[in-house]
Amino acid sequence: MKEINKCLFPAAGYGTRFLPATKAIPKEMLPILTKPLIQYGVEEAKLAGMNTMAIVTGRGKRSIEDHFDISYELEHQIKGTSKEHYLTKIRNLINNLTFTYVRQKSMRGLGDAILTGKSLIGDEPFAVVLADDLCVSKDSGVLSQMVQVYKKYGKSIVAIETIDKNDTNKYGIIEGKLIEENIYEVSNMIEKPEPQNAPTNLAIIGRYILTPEIFDILQRTKPGVGGEVQITDALLTLSKEDKVLALKFDGERFDCGSLDGFMKATNYLYKQEQN
Repeated sequence: MKEINKCLFPAAGYGTRFLPATKAIPKEMLPILTKPLIQYGVEEAKLAGMNTMAIVTGRGKRSIEDHFDISYELEHQIKGTSKEHYLTKIRNLINNLTFTYVRQKSMRGLGDAILTGKSLIGDEPFAVVLADDLCVSKDSGVLSQMVQVYKKYGKSIVAIETIDKNDTNKYGIIEGKLIEENIYEVSNMIEKPEPQNAPTNLAIIGRYILTPEIFDILQRTKPGVGGEVQITDALLTLSKEDKVLALKFDGERFDCGSLDGFMKATNYLYKQEQN
């Protein structure tokens, strides 16, 4: 079984829920305390043993590339000062990880963004992180938990959490059989069903481990909800052709694509910093 070395970050979206801030700043670069959202995701992937970050960007996203690169002028200005330690964590990422980039030419959904990253991933299993889903866990990061499940089963995995039944129209929803504690074998997946049509209240969040077969399926997946290529539809096909698992992860997830979730994440992490 191949190890998971690469993590894909779809980061081409417009971030319209945070306009006008995201008119010039990618939503992935919005800071929670002193770090941009995407850095939290990169750190989570690194802790899970991944060493290559494959980022799907779009127009106006150059600051993401600049963030994961050395700023020689800034380094020179603060070298030897009391402020130098502020760059310790980002230097560690830059020095120990490889960052690769490709542009998504048009916004055609998460499935299309993942397919766009095929040239960066190749024929191997990989993780996917949606940076605006910020996940925290006391013991083991969400991706680390998913990697352990992958090592046991060798199948594609989605991370899930229990949500309010009235919110099912905001998420991909899974239905499945519990095969061991917190792990389901998926039998059905529906993208953003209305509450009365939702089979469960188990929602997919922005963490995936995918086998390379997903690329071929995405190429033949027709646009679904919203006229976009949905990864949920492709994973449903994969579940029928092979097997897809869902992990009810240990930890807390903040939807930082919404103002409410963004503020909750900021307050939560600020309190953690004070303890």
